[in-house]
Amino acid sequence: MLLRNKTAIIYGAAGSIGAATARIFAREGASLFLAGRTMAGVQALAQEITAAGGKAVSHAVDATDDVAVERHVRAVVAEAGSVDVLFNAIGMDDVQGPLLIDLPFDDFAKPILKAAKSQFTTGCAVARQMAGQGSGVLMTITAGPPEATPNIGGFGPACQLIEGLWRGLAAEMAPHGVRVVCLRSAGSPDSTDFQEMVRQHTEASGQTREDFLAGLGSSTLLGRLPSVTEVAEMAALMASDRASALTNVFLSVACGFAAD
Repeated sequence: MLLRNKTAIIYGAAGSIGAATARIFAREGASLFLAGRTMAGVQALAQEITAAGGKAVSHAVDATDDVAVERHVRAVVAEAGSVDVLFNAIGMDDVQGPLLIDLPFDDFAKPILKAAKSQFTTGCAVARQMAGQGSGVLMTITAGPPEATPNIGGFGPACQLIEGLWRGLAAEMAPHGVRVVCLRSAGSPDSTDFQEMVRQHTEASGQTREDFLAGLGSSTLLGRLPSVTEVAEMAALMASDRASALTNVFLSVACGFAAD
């Protein structure tokens, strides 16, 4: 098992990527602390994992609330003794589809502000604990390398903000034995966030769903997009000691974007 005897916190655990990663981490032996804004989703996931023989505890935590996050990290350490892995799968509430010139500023800024607050709050809270214990892996997910992409509103700038934050954490935490990894996904058709993104784009452009999806798939070398399970499998590998030489890594799980 890749993650035997490791404790992992997953913020945004009730979403598609978070839940898939939780299942793979549990399969690989990790003890999980699952957190989300509402209790119902993370509690159901924890019960599913526990029923399958895994170890999972659920908490309702607002990732933008620094007091709540700090309290949660301390509670995890009090129960488990350490935090070995952080995986952030926090949604950004982005609005996509319209041109930037037609987008209200609040809709543009929403994902940027949420990404800044939630990623900084959770990343720094867990990093403080990991620095003290002298080990750990901080991991998050964005949407790929920066390129000129239309109709994505503030989502692209938010992803670049996250990657900039992660670079800073990588530089500062390396002397403390903490690795920092960012997965870049092209979007997974079997995720709820992807389905919402498709709805927004097709509604704004008038394209059919089929034509829009065909265009996305044709932009990768494999001619398709990654599933949530494929992304989660890579997260488990990067969280494991088999990736112990890797930090400040931005790894594309994107089926071969031309820009990679």
